[in-house]
Amino acid sequence: MRTYYIAGNWKMHMTIPEARSLAKELAGELKGCRHKIMIAPPFTALAAVAEICKKSGILLGAQNMCTEESGAHTGEISVLMLKDLGVDVVILGHSERRHVYGEKDSDINKKVLLALKHGLDVILCVGETLEEREAGKALEISRNQLISGLAGVSEKAMKSVTIAYEPVWAIGTGKTATPEDANEVHADIRACLKDLYSESLAASVTIQYGGSVKPSNARGLMEMEHLDGALVGGASLKAETFVPIALFDA
Repeated sequence: MRTYYIAGNWKMHMTIPEARSLAKELAGELKGCRHKIMIAPPFTALAAVAEICKKSGILLGAQNMCTEESGAHTGEISVLMLKDLGVDVVILGHSERRHVYGEKDSDINKKVLLALKHGLDVILCVGETLEEREAGKALEISRNQLISGLAGVSEKAMKSVTIAYEPVWAIGTGKTATPEDANEVHADIRACLKDLYSESLAASVTIQYGGSVKPSNARGLMEMEHLDGALVGGASLKAETFVPIALFDA
């Protein structure tokens, strides 16, 4: 049986004192939570939050990383630096990285392989734009991004990979895919994983939904057959909105 996995992506928010304060609050309120929980502070706050996560059982996530281990890459963060900080998980292929910063499928795949090589878990994000959905291409786009992102990833390595379906048109807009729409894409992602690997692998992979998830819609989404959790953006910035999502009881 798959475990619910709730991840908070803090994006470019939180000073170090603010991040430490929120992490401590979450550690207290989520003590004993039976779901898998991760928080991804900005890079500047990773070290400050690392010790809190280590003591609480909350996983420490990074929001991105470089395609290279080291070298002349001004402004980048390497997988080795993340490991040194105690990071457990890295979010890759987020829609903002794809559509705002122009990351290509090949870049994302390179990052996935590098993260797995160094023992980090990966949340691989896929999802369509509004124009692509209206053109009837939602399943095609997600499949293509999934296949490209997982190129060269073995079935054994897939135990360290979570997929997050995040329709671009629902990121930070307040719009959310209906539970039925989300479940359709999640089911197709699972079918694609079956084609790429095996039926047993497809049945075991955690697939999160991301896109304006909040306490008021989390239950309806996560009660769907193929939804195994959430990649939460804005609602992860306050304990009062993230905790109810994280404590969702199926």
